[in-house]
Amino acid sequence: MSTLVALARAQAFAAGRAQPITTVRHLHLHERPLVLIPLAMAGEANAPLAAMLGTSRDDPRLLVVGQPRNRDERFTFTADLAGEIVPYLDSFAAGATEAVPVDRGRDVRHRFVDAPQVWVPNPGGVDFLRLLGRSTRFRRTDGDNPVPPSVPLLGQWLTFLTSAAEVPGSQLLVNTVQALGTHWATGQSAAEDNHLGSLFAWITSGAAAAREAERGPVAGPATDPDFDNKVLAPLIAASSPDLTGAVRELLLPTWERMWASLDLLRALPPGARVGSRWDSDRDAYSAFVAHLIEDGTPQPRRDGAVAAAARLQRLENAAARYAVQRAFDDPLVMAEHRLTGAAFGGVVTLAKADRIDDSGKRPVLRPRIMVATTETVRVEPGASLTSPARPAQKAKVISVTPTATGFDVVLELSGGMGRKLVAEPGSVPAVGEQLLLTTLSEAYRPGAAFPDPADTPWTHGGPPGVS
Repeated sequence: MSTLVALARAQAFAAGRAQPITTVRHLHLHERPLVLIPLAMAGEANAPLAAMLGTSRDDPRLLVVGQPRNRDERFTFTADLAGEIVPYLDSFAAGATEAVPVDRGRDVRHRFVDAPQVWVPNPGGVDFLRLLGRSTRFRRTDGDNPVPPSVPLLGQWLTFLTSAAEVPGSQLLVNTVQALGTHWATGQSAAEDNHLGSLFAWITSGAAAAREAERGPVAGPATDPDFDNKVLAPLIAASSPDLTGAVRELLLPTWERMWASLDLLRALPPGARVGSRWDSDRDAYSAFVAHLIEDGTPQPRRDGAVAAAARLQRLENAAARYAVQRAFDDPLVMAEHRLTGAAFGGVVTLAKADRIDDSGKRPVLRPRIMVATTETVRVEPGASLTSPARPAQKAKVISVTPTATGFDVVLELSGGMGRKLVAEPGSVPAVGEQLLLTTLSEAYRPGAAFPDPADTPWTHGGPPGVS
């Protein structure tokens, strides 16, 4: 937890109401999301009990397993669930595509202009879908105990979505409590924030309403023990048709809160870099659709050593990129980096936009500016800084001089000014401009070179050693 978030939590506790910790929305909101609330039976490992889902707030679809311990009924439920989810996921692959230049414009690839977005209430919902995907994507459609073709296809889709959910900044599968918690801080613990009803009440009504919401129905996938003992167990034992009504009554409050949460988030303006992350999600969706068409094999049960290492590096790079993008988009997020000395703000007091460096083989444009700041500067000469206003431009620290009110920082600029020896208008900060500078950078991080799996030792999946 960062210092400013901890302060916001203390303020929320004192005020009895959640406090905003961002100025913009840091995720894409689809115009037609699929809201999905899975429910599992207590005491049974990922045994589905019900699911409420749909793309319209006024038209929830409810699927219920009358006897969760009955294997046939569970797979009938899964087939029905596939019949609701897979057409939604497939529908975006029937839409238009757009050309994306690659290899510095020498080639193009195509991606779909839109992609699906699935919302679940909490991290438990993501875990439920991950386990459901793992248990269904290898199911056979022939032989003993066959299942409809839509069942293993659903498993592949769920595995794809839950894998995407592990990527920081991905917006294909979103859990609602995480989305809300990214934008508001409450006066309760992080564990209590996983209760959607309580978290939502902190944001919309305050602490008193949150305490009341804690006694309300859960948001799945686990059920409340009192509900299990007093309501669910007798209805299942009697195979009562009233089971559907009881489950609907249990899930409807969560359904309404999820759609209301979308409304809360939609009221925030989107961050400038949200669109680029959604472009990456559309790339991932397009690639997976191509895999289903060209290959169609299910994802492996577990990654090999090389694939796992490569995936870990991708996740680390995505986490670093997401943190930088959030800071560049949002002054409140950047404020945390200013506290730690990773960023500072000031005003340009001197600027020489036409400075030419002719010490090398050919002359290059290297303007210099001086920035006066009252903040503590914790960077050394030679450090490379970036301004969120000009992310393609690098600012090399030439000197840092203490003054009576703070520091004067002399910077040498490169990049983002055109290819001539004259800077393009506006590309060099002018005297009097307020400037924010940071050690954070959106620069591309090249991936490491991993060996071919066949070149790894047998302990890591390669060929066995020869004695």
